[in-house]
Amino acid sequence: MATPSETAAMRRAVELAARGAGTARPNPVVGAVVLDSAGASVGEGWHERAGAAHAEVAALAAAGQRARGGTLVVTLEPCDHTGRTGPCTKAIIDAGVRRVVHAVDDPTETAAGGASTLGAAGIEVEAGLLREEAEEVNVRWLTAVRRRRPWVVWKVASTLDGRVAAPDGTSRWISGPLSRADTHRLRAACDTIIAGSGTVRSDDPALTVRDSAGRLVGDQPLRVVVDTHGRTPADARVRDEAAPTWIATAAQLGKDVEGRVDLPALTRALFERGARVALLEGGPRLAGGFLRAGLVDEVVAYLAPTLLGAGPAALEGTGITTLAGALPLDVRDVRLVGPDVRVTARLAATEGRP
Repeated sequence: MATPSETAAMRRAVELAARGAGTARPNPVVGAVVLDSAGASVGEGWHERAGAAHAEVAALAAAGQRARGGTLVVTLEPCDHTGRTGPCTKAIIDAGVRRVVHAVDDPTETAAGGASTLGAAGIEVEAGLLREEAEEVNVRWLTAVRRRRPWVVWKVASTLDGRVAAPDGTSRWISGPLSRADTHRLRAACDTIIAGSGTVRSDDPALTVRDSAGRLVGDQPLRVVVDTHGRTPADARVRDEAAPTWIATAAQLGKDVEGRVDLPALTRALFERGARVALLEGGPRLAGGFLRAGLVDEVVAYLAPTLLGAGPAALEGTGITTLAGALPLDVRDVRLVGPDVRVTARLAATEGRP
């Protein structure tokens, strides 16, 4: 049974885990707190980036000898394998920790089993403390690993009446500069950016993460162009050296019933490449295909305070023909970004979603 000090420490660990959002990819976000034998917090840490110390190791290093005989509180079951760093179980055992409390069991085949290893070493282990909160902070990674596909965020910018371009095809810029800057922050939190070949041909986007001066920032996500027939122009910006690019064709992945790229096969292939969070940036038909296949987890919509009355809609080809078939959204956040309204929502849990 968890003590009040352990519960408080787990809440702190969840806060620490959130600091790794956007930098820990493709690894999970994890936070950890060390309590001494009297229940006082003596060390904390979080996983900052792939290859860096795991949260448990960072917290134990901060605690030093004060960890001996104490308790380690961590949001995810300590890993039991050697990757870029050694197994956290060994570090915990070597530190002389008496008890480990973790919130969520590790769902991966390679890293799971840490609790059993610790128990075999004589360390008391308790699982499930504040599981819901720890699941939420790490929902993107956990969902990706459990479903064997990336967490997919559909980003769309439209007028208030749902148009993504005027009837003459012009679409730059529907959203304002602050929304566009916000999109780059959204991209930075993802390891993959997906666009359709139609969007690439019409808009020639760079699909990179840039600052306000247009300079490349940080590790660039993989750019994926969904291109059934492999017709992306040789001089398209996505083919430059600014970031890695995959032109995903039907010849590589197979076709769906409509003769286009098999999207479930695409997401499985991306997962095998290490993708855990993918940003879907267009266009309307590709977004419809992802939604029809049950592959969208989150929506970030920038609504500009303008009206067109005609032009391409933000979404098409979902296969929905009646109001009863509409996809429900769980709105998580609504805020102004300059003159635009940004709505963040998740696809509500529905039976049959993969």
